Amino acid sequence: MRVGRIVEAKPHPKARKPAYILKIDFGEYGIKTSSAQITDLYKPEDLVGRLVICAMNLGSKNIAGVISEVLVLGVPDDKGRVVLLKPDRDVPVGVEVF
Repeated sequence: MRVGRIVEAKPHPKARKPAYILKIDFGEYGIKTSSAQITDLYKPEDLVGRLVICAMNLGSKNIAGVISEVLVLGVPDDKGRVVLLKPDRDVPVGVEVF
């Protein structure tokens, strides 16, 4: 797991369930793409610049025509909506979570 910064977020028009296509900067590990079902609590414009924690070693998966390279991590709230995990301070992108 590593910390990344979302640099682009847009709706995923072909996804079965509402989702965003995210471009996430991991510094020396590059910019990775993710398809994330996080539309209940987040708007694309609010996601850009946000730090997130992602699983990077799960392999790539084709999700409705988008190659998702990382899994953005979150936990469900009391209504089952995804709440993103993030560091509580600004940290360098690409750092390992331990």
